[in-house]
Amino acid sequence: MEGRRQPRGTLAAGALVRRIALLGSTGSIGLQALEVIARFPDRFSVAALACASSADRIVAQARACRPRLVAVADERAARRAAAALRDTDTQVLAGPAGIVQCATLPEADMVLAAMVGIAGLRPVWEAVRAGKRIGLANKEPLVVAGRLITREAARTGAQLLPIDSEHSAIFQVLQGQDRRAVRRVVLTASGGAFRGLSPEQLARVTPEQALAHPTWKMGPKVTVDSATLMNKGLELIEAHWLFGLAPEQLDVVLHRESVVHSLVEFVDGSVLAQLARPDMRLPIQYALGYPERLPRDEPPLDLAQCGALRFEPLPQGRYPCLDLARQALCEGGRAPAALNAADEVAVAWFLEGRLPFTQIPRLLDWALSNHERGPGDTLEELLAADREIRQRLDQEWERWTSPAA
Repeated sequence: MEGRRQPRGTLAAGALVRRIALLGSTGSIGLQALEVIARFPDRFSVAALACASSADRIVAQARACRPRLVAVADERAARRAAAALRDTDTQVLAGPAGIVQCATLPEADMVLAAMVGIAGLRPVWEAVRAGKRIGLANKEPLVVAGRLITREAARTGAQLLPIDSEHSAIFQVLQGQDRRAVRRVVLTASGGAFRGLSPEQLARVTPEQALAHPTWKMGPKVTVDSATLMNKGLELIEAHWLFGLAPEQLDVVLHRESVVHSLVEFVDGSVLAQLARPDMRLPIQYALGYPERLPRDEPPLDLAQCGALRFEPLPQGRYPCLDLARQALCEGGRAPAALNAADEVAVAWFLEGRLPFTQIPRLLDWALSNHERGPGDTLEELLAADREIRQRLDQEWERWTSPAA
């Protein structure tokens, strides 16, 4: 999605180094982004790093990258990081306000938003208000506040570059295409760790089993969402806002090999797809270097070695979280915020052993049925919807601990 003004940080061959503010630097996407940045020291540098609480890891990153700013949301961890970096020129900030300061750092040419959860919403919002070029790996900003963010991006000239492999694929396929010629977009889904289990087996799965994704290496929250297919539901909501598509233009198919990352069908019946090895460093690199394609050292995709590429329809009723995401998208307003909050709570409880896996969609269904409805016209209203669901679930969590609830 592009605003009307010329985006900041656009590089031509031989241009100055692009300075990156990396939010969520200690997570899975952040670590892979730093790998990509390190491969191109003549093209990228790190202006700021931010994380939730991993003081030791971000200190090591700061010593390697020498950013001007480091921000840690947890204030105790921030004090530890500040003490460890006091012999450097790096300034350490504490709390959510510090994350926002990194996201709006004037000398940063690009913000790579890779924080997990609703904590990433405010920094992305402020980066959009500042007219930044944003590589978006954090789902929650568009899921919760897509209408507000895309409208503000059009006003300020901020540019949103998708980093999810599926959205990056769509973005790449649509380059040079007339958006009015798009009939539908098809996102592919691996099916997650439990794609072959029966309902009886699903009722007994453990967090350790859920975190063993068959294809991708991701953080715990995204990996569990992949197992429920909630991840794909959130991606549908994101695609709606990123590409201006109606809900009925968005579809999902199972594709176990994770080689075709998304497909775009046009009104003349042509279908274009982007294929690549399942490696998140590729969409990260594409977003960092856009509009250039920078070279990679990895072996190219060998289709003969891949063998058959299979596509299957979603089994009806097997993935209720995806259906609930569609419901939230169609309802709009505060509904996606409520759904997202409930999912964050449900996944955390499951990983803590407090909630059976099969209770996750039931909890989300309850949230969509019982949240306080409203248009979601302001960021504060959407954040209030998020808090409301979390508070109500905290008060009633015991009702969800039994598989028969």
